[in-house]
Amino acid sequence: MKKRILSTVLLTGVLALQFSCSSSSGTPSEDNGNNNPTPGTNDIDLYLTEGDQSVLLQKQTTVLDLNTTAQVYPNVIDVTDGTTYQTIDGFGYTLTGGSVQVINTLNAARKQALLQELFGNGGIGISYLRLSIGASDLNASAFTYDDMPAGQTDPTLANFSMENDSAVIAMLKEILAINPNIKMIATPWSAPVWMKTNENFKGGNLKPEYYAAYAQYFVKYLQAMKAEGINITAVTPQNEPLNPYNEPSMVMDATSQRDFIKNNLGPALAAANLTTKIIAYDHNCDVTTYAATVFNDAAASQYTDGSAWHLYAGDINALSSVHNSYPNKNIYFTEQYTSGSGSFAGDLKWHLKNVLIGATRNWSKNVLEWNLASDGGFNPHTPGGCSDCKGAITITSSDSYQRNVAYYIIAHASKFVPAGSVRISSNSSNANSNLNNVAFKTPEGKTVLIVENDNAVAITFTIRQGGQWVTAKLNGGAVGTYVW
Repeated sequence: MKKRILSTVLLTGVLALQFSCSSSSGTPSEDNGNNNPTPGTNDIDLYLTEGDQSVLLQKQTTVLDLNTTAQVYPNVIDVTDGTTYQTIDGFGYTLTGGSVQVINTLNAARKQALLQELFGNGGIGISYLRLSIGASDLNASAFTYDDMPAGQTDPTLANFSMENDSAVIAMLKEILAINPNIKMIATPWSAPVWMKTNENFKGGNLKPEYYAAYAQYFVKYLQAMKAEGINITAVTPQNEPLNPYNEPSMVMDATSQRDFIKNNLGPALAAANLTTKIIAYDHNCDVTTYAATVFNDAAASQYTDGSAWHLYAGDINALSSVHNSYPNKNIYFTEQYTSGSGSFAGDLKWHLKNVLIGATRNWSKNVLEWNLASDGGFNPHTPGGCSDCKGAITITSSDSYQRNVAYYIIAHASKFVPAGSVRISSNSSNANSNLNNVAFKTPEGKTVLIVENDNAVAITFTIRQGGQWVTAKLNGGAVGTYVW
């Protein structure tokens, strides 16, 4: 439909109304950001979050009308539909066993309200989850699906059982009832300790004689989940394979992962007629040679869909270097945490710039923040696990919860950019403007532009698409999602 052209001047307002449960210091409620004043007639809808938390994912009443009059401001973000990049699989979090444990402390009505807010069409529309195969460090204790008494082994996996994850399975069924199309990637933090060189949950390597048994361990997991009606989209062979310090953890160097994929995991999934994707690496942006080792081996590469990344080291632009070298391999961003000691304003800016915008501008098909929910003490976690990982949601009592900064980091995309959207070009005319941005075209034909003002002061800028313009303004540290 041809847009009605109005010539108006943008007046940027800040709403006094905000969520009653919108910050880590607020009083929880069920408001998910839809109870705002009815905006005026817009060509462009703006959803705003301020670093000072005065505005949190609120739809603004400011009228943003596209017009054909060229604007005079030096900062222009050009959005170009005709230049397309990757298709988006989704945005979300890791649903840890600990997340499930604390969410289950809510009463039935409040728990259902939270799940609807997180996964429903009227909420923030989470479309991708990460799961741990066995325990992650954000479980109360370490376990796998085939733990044996010290000194005993189980190479036929006769003792395989997912009973320790029964609560996770139950919650995934509740989530699937709300969003049956949600995608899931699953990864182990450790193999059963009897398969490891040090026979310990922390560190150690997978013994070569157990490669075949470990591949069957994946098969059994995927088949068990499928039997429960849960289809796992993808797996990675090991979470943070170069990190031996977490509890649980396991080291798997690049050549070992290459050999495991090509000789064991890939053939095992194929023999079981499982279509689950295998994604390599799943660690930091400072080691691009890891993925290259897998992709450069034709036998391993044939089973490998792409590579997964975290940003606790390195530069997010490394994802583009991997994409440019292996353009037929997909890129995924699977983990970044927010710390209990971090600031809302600082984390909002850094994660929007480097993770949400940075990863998608560097070809990632998804963006996942680490850990959906925790309690007020950043629990549960294993004795050697992360003790200050702050969930997107803090469960404060059986009847209340808080939304934290990771909630808004993801929601600025997940609420507006559904799976199947395509990234399109959005480039700033002023490289020094520090207006970090990324744009998408949704399956319904809407344009979504996410902009983060990385400056300390407000910036006025122009959004230009084709021959149409609109002038906008963001305060320092603010993020806006523009939808038209």
